[in-house]
Amino acid sequence: MKEANKIVKHIKKYWLSYSLGVLTLFIVDFASLYIPQFTGDITDGLEMQTIGMDGLLNGIVKILIVGIILAVGRFAWRYFIFGSARNIECDLRNDMFAHLETLSMGYYNKNKTGDLMAHFTNDLNAIRMAAGPAVICTFDAVIMTVMVLCKMILHVNLGLTLLAAIPLVFIAVGGVFYGKSIEKRFDEKQKAFSDLSDMAQESISGVRVIKAFVQERKEIAAFARANKENKDKNMGVVRIQATVIPLLDIVIGISSLITLLYGGYLVIQGEITLGRFIAFNQYVGMLVWPMLAAGDSITFISQGIASARRIQKIFVEKPEIFDGEDVLPVESLEGDISFCGLTFAFTEVTSEVLKDITLDIEKGTTLAVLGRTGSGKSTIANLLLRLYNTEPGMIAIDGHDINRIPLKTLRENIAYVPQDNFLFSDTIRNNIAFGTTGNEMIKVQEAAKAACIHDNIIEFPLQYETLVGERGVTISGGQKQRSSIARALLKDAPILILDDALSAVDTNTEEEILSNLKRDRAGKTTIMIAHRISTVQNADRILILDNGEMAEYGSHEELLKQDGIYARMYEKQQLEKQLEAV
Repeated sequence: MKEANKIVKHIKKYWLSYSLGVLTLFIVDFASLYIPQFTGDITDGLEMQTIGMDGLLNGIVKILIVGIILAVGRFAWRYFIFGSARNIECDLRNDMFAHLETLSMGYYNKNKTGDLMAHFTNDLNAIRMAAGPAVICTFDAVIMTVMVLCKMILHVNLGLTLLAAIPLVFIAVGGVFYGKSIEKRFDEKQKAFSDLSDMAQESISGVRVIKAFVQERKEIAAFARANKENKDKNMGVVRIQATVIPLLDIVIGISSLITLLYGGYLVIQGEITLGRFIAFNQYVGMLVWPMLAAGDSITFISQGIASARRIQKIFVEKPEIFDGEDVLPVESLEGDISFCGLTFAFTEVTSEVLKDITLDIEKGTTLAVLGRTGSGKSTIANLLLRLYNTEPGMIAIDGHDINRIPLKTLRENIAYVPQDNFLFSDTIRNNIAFGTTGNEMIKVQEAAKAACIHDNIIEFPLQYETLVGERGVTISGGQKQRSSIARALLKDAPILILDDALSAVDTNTEEEILSNLKRDRAGKTTIMIAHRISTVQNADRILILDNGEMAEYGSHEELLKQDGIYARMYEKQQLEKQLEAV
């Protein structure tokens, strides 16, 4: 089965542990067959007075030895089989995470975080149960049943065994229908849990918006509906299990009743001894677990297959952005960037975000990009990072087509401050040092000083060891933005992209950061995307985008003389400053 390929690969990896576990399990099951036999022999010996105290003690010692074998063996098969299942779960989780890291932005635009988290929890747990307990249940349901039946036939009576085994046929037939039904219901249950997880994650992440718009009751009601759907799907699984397990008990009870009636008759007729009748009843009792294990085996395997199918959907996803066969052996970049007729649309059915952008950015220059919201400014940053693919020849860095530059080289040579200044739930120090191999405090502090965040950090009780909350919520927007700038500056890449990176800082801090950038970025390429003209007026060249098109291009003075979009933006922002000063 295709969806089981990953699991089979890891089972093969731990074949030795599985083999030892199955071998130990066989020894345990085989040894357990002798306890009823020894008990029956003791009973017959006492009844017929053919054994004395020595014989009794000898029988008890045999039972104790078997008991020790069972105790040691049960520990061993748990260690080998359950341990292997845990290892498989761990390896699959690592494989899933590693694969998700390779997928392109388009995948995350279509799939929700909560749904992916459900794969990492419930689905992997179901696969672990299929790789561990299901192995035990299946082995006992088949091998132990066969061994017990053989022992009942050879040691007691064939006719009595056949009558007692009739209920096993009903279990086998019913198990087929039960497996199909439980697999479908479990798949629905997992999907409901994914939806619930996604809603919980989204609501917690957006709790500030919920509170700001006083939508707590609405969210509580929506969560209650999703929770009820999850409960109903879980109850669908529970109901079928609650129906099957009692039916198994009835079947087992019928088998025991047959044993008592017909077995008792055989004892009365003298065809079997009392000891063998007692042994036979113990063997019937030993069949109870394999019968129950058959149901559990079907449940675990069916649920594991359903979860494996869901996880396989992740593994079959291929990254849209990858190094092609014609990739160049480029290890570093200088920072010369060229756009040649750059045109881009996110999908074939959506309109073009950028239209015929042509310009050159020489190494060591600063390009500023301005435009109204939705004009395509951030798209330029995404394309330079190659988060999306462009047509060949539209973007070149150092004369190399961007599609032929190794992704690792490209992204290592670009430092980036996104609009959404994401910080991890870690220390400020580690967040700033995130893009580098080391986190030497001196370098971290220098980057923080250049980003004008150092003074704020040392005011915290734990200073650079201060833990920020999820996405950096425990510090202000300006502090989060400046921490992101420090992270990019510490990388000291040939190309720096600032995507509206100074929007949350005051004008005085902005001037200081810009002054530091001019000093520290000398000889390196910087692309600044902004809305405020004060941020970009000292840039070497300024690009004005209007509806994705290259509306104006030049220096601050050149654009003012054109008396176009830039000049009107400048006049408007100057007027706003004057009004604020009144």
